[in-house]
Parts: sequence; C-alpha cells; structure tokens
Amino acid sequence: MERLRTLFADMGFTNVQTFIASGNVIFDAKSVATKKLQKDIERQLEASLGYSVATFLRTAEELRAVSLYEPFAADAIAESRAFCIGFLTENLTPESKSALMLLKTDIDDFHVHDREVYWLCHKKQSESTFSNRLFERSTKALTTFRNATTVAKLAAKYGR
Repeated sequence: MERLRTLFADMGFTNVQTFIASGNVIFDAKSVATKKLQKDIERQLEASLGYSVATFLRTAEELRAVSLYEPFAADAIAESRAFCIGFLTENLTPESKSALMLLKTDIDDFHVHDREVYWLCHKKQSESTFSNRLFERSTKALTTFRNATTVAKLAAKYGR
C-alpha cells in the first residue's frame, strides 16, 4: 500500500492515503473530469506496475450516497451472510443488467443503482456460485466489489 501511495503522490495528487489493504486510495485532485482522471490513473499505474489496473473513482459525496443507499430491506441485510457493493466505471447496459439478473439464485440477490451493483448473499459466500469473474464474463463490465461495511467505514471517514 505504501507503493500505491507513492505512485499516486508521484502523479501529482495531494493528501494521498490508503484504506485497508484492498487498493482503496483516497486523494485530492485538481481535476474534476472523472472519466479523464480515471483513464490517466489507469495509464500511469500500468506504466509503473507493468500490468493493467482497472480503476473506479468516486467523489467523497458519491461514496457517501452509495453507503447510504438502501437496495434491500434492512431485515434482509441483517439476516444475510454477506452484503457487498460492486463499483463500475459506467452504468450497466440493459443487456448487461439482464445478464446479471440471470445470475440470481436462492443464495444471491442483486440490485443495480447508478454505477453500483449491490450483492446480497444469503449463505456463506463459499456456497455461492457468484464471483467477480462470473460477473465480468456475464455482463462484459469490469467491477471491484467491497464489503458494504468497508464502504460505510470509508464513507464515514472520508465522505463529506
């Protein structure tokens, strides 16, 4: 994570911090052109690391909204074994959303809102057939999933 902080600082970002060892980087940027910024970061990371790194940017306000969004009933979330949020670069197409909904099972439920996919797993994740790879193969969209608790902690610490 120290290397990641250094790479972001070298890109000219300020107040660079990482949050837990999962690739979450918090930083201040002069640019507000999110798509361009995202592509610039991906290009710089690939040049520095030697491999492609998908990047999913959210402002502090967006992160806060994601953490407060209620895609499922509170009791369903409380009874579930896992509640995760998948971050996308763009909204899913109608075809991709339909492909995702075909992955619903008695164990897994999904909800799509803006550039996020909310995944509720009713049993142990090891009992689920759902995975990041299956999501990407089925929807043709890149994502990174984070536990909703992690997202809430990020939003509480950095969401303005």
